[in-house]
Amino acid sequence: MDESRRAGSWFRRLFARGGARSRLDPTRSDLVVVASCFDDAEACSAALQRAVETEPRLDPDAELLLRHHLFVPERAVSRVSEIAAQDGYLPAEPVLSNPDGLTAVVLQRVQRLDALHCSQERSRMAGLAQRHDGHVAGWDAMQPG
Repeated sequence: MDESRRAGSWFRRLFARGGARSRLDPTRSDLVVVASCFDDAEACSAALQRAVETEPRLDPDAELLLRHHLFVPERAVSRVSEIAAQDGYLPAEPVLSNPDGLTAVVLQRVQRLDALHCSQERSRMAGLAQRHDGHVAGWDAMQPG
């Protein structure tokens, strides 16, 4: 293969949108948790490594449903959801109130995941929750079982 064709192939792979391949449906009934981290001290890389080594195994090359579990005051739920929607996140139902005055909100989106992007999203969600007087419990990722 000549150099220009090889470079073009690399460029197409890098910026491909998946073509005819369909996106993972977040409402599928066969989704199972394949990775999770609810410990602030654990690195995303460690959680993802554990997920590829244990059952059910994470398929690191496939899309997944990434879910962040936040606790925010009820007054902030709609604003937090609105801000997260700018990055493609949607709230999962149901949103539950807790006796401590905070409301549990799960924000989710379909994506591929690696340690860098997982860490970035984890930090983004922590900042979002903190700016609205809340906190993040952790994250999990789901793929078809």
